[in-house]
Amino acid sequence: MTAELASTRLGMLTPSSNTVLEPLTAAMLADLPDASAHFARFRVLKISMDEDALGQFKNEPMLAAAELLADAEVQSICWNGTSSGWLGFDTDRALIAEIEARTGVKACSSILAMNELLGKLGALRVGFITPYLPEIQTRILANYRAEGFEIAGERHLGDPGNFSFATYTEAEILDLCRAVAAERPDAITIYCTNFRGARLAPIIEAETGIPVLDSVSTALWKSMQVAGDDPARIKGWGRLFDV
Repeated sequence: MTAELASTRLGMLTPSSNTVLEPLTAAMLADLPDASAHFARFRVLKISMDEDALGQFKNEPMLAAAELLADAEVQSICWNGTSSGWLGFDTDRALIAEIEARTGVKACSSILAMNELLGKLGALRVGFITPYLPEIQTRILANYRAEGFEIAGERHLGDPGNFSFATYTEAEILDLCRAVAAERPDAITIYCTNFRGARLAPIIEAETGIPVLDSVSTALWKSMQVAGDDPARIKGWGRLFDV
């Protein structure tokens, strides 16, 4: 018997020390046997404003990883990380253009997808949940204020990570979400692709009515769209897949 090749093949660029986004993405696709996700890594070991940490997100290692994904004839390549939150959203726009020029494959990013969803939801007052250091959180919030958003609430854990971000439990992240939800934002973002937030979206949405945008989920939502598939086929992971 010949195995069937998935008709939707999604490429994901993954920080090397991330242990969360791959299993969560696979879980979200578990009921879609005709869709598969494929991952390429490049080195990311810590998140801070130190020069060596910022240098981890130069485009060339990411482009080399994207070229390897293109060998699998994926229909989209997504930067499944949040670095443009502190480096500036234009860094993702430039990366996407370079990936497409280098590989011929349509590209996207988790954070540009999140921003697109905030627009579709009409969310202007936004809550932010991250594990990051204060210096990173400050930059993220400043970049969103510059785009016209109001920060309705925020929680961050002060962790330089990146591997350690995966050690926080869903219960701990749920507590952060509930604290921010009390400020009644228009939407809550769970802003780290090595953070166990994706399964929490339907819980918070059921409790509060506030939409939750987890960065692993936003990456998959846009990857499906770019690949020509319908993200609404993903059920039980929050309202964003129906936007």
